[in-house]
Amino acid sequence: MLPTNGTEHLQATATRIADTAASMAAVIDCHRRLPNQVLTELAVSGLLRAGAPIETDGLELDPGTSLRCAETIARGNASVGWCVSIATASSLLQAYMPESSRTTFFGNGIGVAAGVWAPRGRAQRVPGGVKVTGRWQFCSGVNHSGMFFGGCIVDEGPEHSVVAIPVADLEIIDTWHTLGLRGTGSDDAVAADVFVPADRVLSLTEGPVINRALYRFPIFGYFACSIAAAALGNARAAIDGFIGLAATKKAGGSSRTLAERQTVQGAVAAAEAALRSARALFYQAIENAWAASQADALTADDRVQLRLAATHSVRTATDVVRTVYDLAGASAIYDDAPLQRHLRDAFTASAHFQVSDTSFESTGRILVHRPANAATL
Repeated sequence: MLPTNGTEHLQATATRIADTAASMAAVIDCHRRLPNQVLTELAVSGLLRAGAPIETDGLELDPGTSLRCAETIARGNASVGWCVSIATASSLLQAYMPESSRTTFFGNGIGVAAGVWAPRGRAQRVPGGVKVTGRWQFCSGVNHSGMFFGGCIVDEGPEHSVVAIPVADLEIIDTWHTLGLRGTGSDDAVAADVFVPADRVLSLTEGPVINRALYRFPIFGYFACSIAAAALGNARAAIDGFIGLAATKKAGGSSRTLAERQTVQGAVAAAEAALRSARALFYQAIENAWAASQADALTADDRVQLRLAATHSVRTATDVVRTVYDLAGASAIYDDAPLQRHLRDAFTASAHFQVSDTSFESTGRILVHRPANAATL
């Protein structure tokens, strides 16, 4: 755990990065990548490696601190906040690597990782490792990463592994032409019969090599939370942006500003309450799971509450953005309108399977005492 002054320094750094990202929003969307200036500031901050272990000079931040930093950055630009939180989740996998490969690729504070853990690849065992072929979609941040963690089925059997492949060994296909989160550059990654040594074939179900609190924290739950952090930051920016607009906009020939209308006041109050409530639930669930991880006493209920909070936060954030977008009227429909970008980013984030409406089913199954595998939450 960082000392208070360390946490405050990171939050101040995140705020400065958010300001930079906000000033470059149009460039980020146009180029569908993070600009070099933003990447340089992120590299200096260490936040793209916030989950990396101290053995590789990573920050090894507790989940609450790292996700609050990502949320802050997402207030400036959701694509940048998303890339930070997703990279942090990927950096956790360093703790699942044996020391040899971990040090080679991530030692001395170097190396940023991207990843898609769903088993979109096929691996065949060969002497010394596996040969991997596959295509992974939605590889956020892959264009500024050196390592890729890709989910694989090994030998066509039930075993689900994750392989660590240098991005230089992959073909990156420019597919990311999307409604929102355009700056994440979440292109496809293709492996064609790539050899991966055995010390870079990992199991997320067998547990980490480094047995400390951060790596006992539910890794799939962390991934869902990384999506929620970006969504919460984006929604916060949408409300704040609308309040600024409402102070001056007069619609339909009215002599009153939007802020002076009772219907607008009530709708903003409801949106504010919904967002604050979801955010409070989110960070409380994180703190509860973190305390249990520190005590090595995680329960199925900790995992359930974490996933519930992440999904609820994303769904609520999307509703909140839609509310203020509608309140803004025609001012929000232009491509250069921040509220239009917030809407596009919100709906793109909510499409992720980890936080879709159907993700409630797996947690709900446990809540009504039906058989389910809580280990994947």
